[in-house]
Amino acid sequence: MGREQVETVVIGGGQAGLAVGYHLTRQGLPLVILDENPRIGDSWRMRWDSLRLFTPARYSSLPGMRFPGSPAAYPTKDETADYMEAYARQFGLPVRTGVRVDSVSAAGDRFEVVGGDHVFLAENVVVASGANHSPRIPGFASELDESILQLHSKEYRNPSQLRQGGVLVVGAGNSGAEIAVELAPNRRTWLSGRDPGQEPTRAGSLPDRVFTPMMWFMATRVLTVNTPMGRKVRARFLNPPRGIPLGRVRRKDFEDAGIERVPKVAGVRNGYPMLRDGQVLKEVSNVIWCTGLTPSLQWLDLPFPTNHGIPVHTRGIVESIPGLYFVGLLFPPLAEFSAGGGRRPRRRIHRRSHRCQADR
Repeated sequence: MGREQVETVVIGGGQAGLAVGYHLTRQGLPLVILDENPRIGDSWRMRWDSLRLFTPARYSSLPGMRFPGSPAAYPTKDETADYMEAYARQFGLPVRTGVRVDSVSAAGDRFEVVGGDHVFLAENVVVASGANHSPRIPGFASELDESILQLHSKEYRNPSQLRQGGVLVVGAGNSGAEIAVELAPNRRTWLSGRDPGQEPTRAGSLPDRVFTPMMWFMATRVLTVNTPMGRKVRARFLNPPRGIPLGRVRRKDFEDAGIERVPKVAGVRNGYPMLRDGQVLKEVSNVIWCTGLTPSLQWLDLPFPTNHGIPVHTRGIVESIPGLYFVGLLFPPLAEFSAGGGRRPRRRIHRRSHRCQADR
C-alpha cells in the first residue's frame, strides 16, 4: 500500500461531501473527497426508478450553483445525480470514485484512512457519508417462507423485480407509500404500518407553492439548534426518530389505488406474515421492507461519543477528537449542550499554516 498525505479527507461524495468540498476549495485548502460508487451521483441513481425529490428544485441546490430547470419542479433521482456530477465538474472538486473507506483510525497526531489499496494520512477527516446506511429489517423476516421474495426499499428499483402474486409493503412512510401506489395498479397490495399523517398540502400544488417558502424559513431559520424551539424539535427526533408526514401521496390515494391498509406486521405464522390483530396474509408473494436504515459507523475506529447511535457533535465538530467532523446528520444529540441550553463557543480546525472556520 502506498501512503498519501493530504490535509483533509472528506468521506462521501453526496450532497454533504460536495458542499464541504466547495467551501474548502474556495479557501484554497488541500483535500480529497472519497466516494465508494463508480460515478458521482450513483447514490441517487441506484434508488428506485420513479423516485423524485421531496423538495422543489429551488430548495435543492448546492452552494454556488442553481439546480437547472424550473425552480418549482420536483427533480427526478437521475436529474439529481446528473446535477451532482455537473457540480463537481464545475468547481473542479477532487473526487475519487470507487474508493470505499474500510477504516479510520488515529495515527499519532493524524488520522489513517484506509480504503482498499489506498491509505491516506490526514490532519482532518470529515465524515459526510450520510446519517443511515444499513437496512433495518426485523429478525422474524428470516422465518418467512422461501417462496416469498423479500426486498428492502434500498434494493427495490421497479415492479419487474417482483414475483407474481400479492405484495406486502411494510412501512407506511413516504417510501412505503410511494412504492405501494406504484405497485397497486397491477397486483394486490397491502400497506402495513403506523399512519405518519400527511402534510397540509400536496407537493407541487398551488397551496404547496404558497406555503412551502414559509415552512422552509421555519426549518432553516427557526428550527435550528440555536433556538429553544429547534432544540425541542431535535429532542423529539432523537427519542426516537418517527419519520415525517406524507408529502406527495395522500391518504385518499391509497383508497383510489385499491391499496389495503393493514395493522403492523407482528411476526410470522406458518411462513406467512402475521399482523398485530392475528390476521395471516397467505396470499403474499413479495414483501418490501420500507422500514428505514440504521447508522453504520463501525469502520470509524475512534472513541467518539454517541447518543441514540448518533455521534455527539457541536455543529459538526467532535469536541473530544480534534480534527474529526460530521456533516449531513440530523440534529446533534442533546449531550452537546450545556445545562442552561446554550451552545458552546465555536471551535476552529487547527492547521500548521493557518486556521480556518470549520462550522459554517
